[in-house]
Amino acid sequence: MAVFATERVPDVVFKTRVRDESVSGPNPYRWEDKTTQDIFGGKRVVVFSLPGAFTPTCSSTHLPRYEELYEEIKAQGVDGVICLSVNDAFVMFQWGKHQGAKNVFLLPDGNGEFTRKMGMLVDKSNLGFGMRSWRYSMVVNDGKIEKMFIEADYGDNCPTDPFEVSDADTMLAYLKGVHATTAPTAAAVG
Repeated sequence: MAVFATERVPDVVFKTRVRDESVSGPNPYRWEDKTTQDIFGGKRVVVFSLPGAFTPTCSSTHLPRYEELYEEIKAQGVDGVICLSVNDAFVMFQWGKHQGAKNVFLLPDGNGEFTRKMGMLVDKSNLGFGMRSWRYSMVVNDGKIEKMFIEADYGDNCPTDPFEVSDADTMLAYLKGVHATTAPTAAAVG
């Protein structure tokens, strides 16, 4: 298991690309730096992090299921859902386009700085990936980590790719449980 000693997400600058119609040509995007505060400040968001765009489990299950359950997740008092990966902005954009992702915000951590500061950067050289994110999910409320689900067997060059607790269904069940315990009941209101 990872040594996780922070209660808040780390301060970093993400290098993102945003659509800009004033940019001519077939790629109308410009670079835009987004800080941790821009992404998490004043919001309650679900983040799930995965080893890489275009990889089997990430493409067949992890991202698609969060995309599918997006509205249900948002209905639990969540402002947005973010998929984070140690990939650059160009790869994340093409993967999102290929996946047909419309709701989940794909956040590139190209240098792995956020992932490293989270304590989730692992060596996946055994697969030819280099340094990547361990698979995990979390709820972040105004920069504070409310709940985190970390896959088992955390470590460098793990021979397996555990995918049991960072999935969309586990997250939705958690959110529904929290939402149900904090929502006023009819008896309490009346």
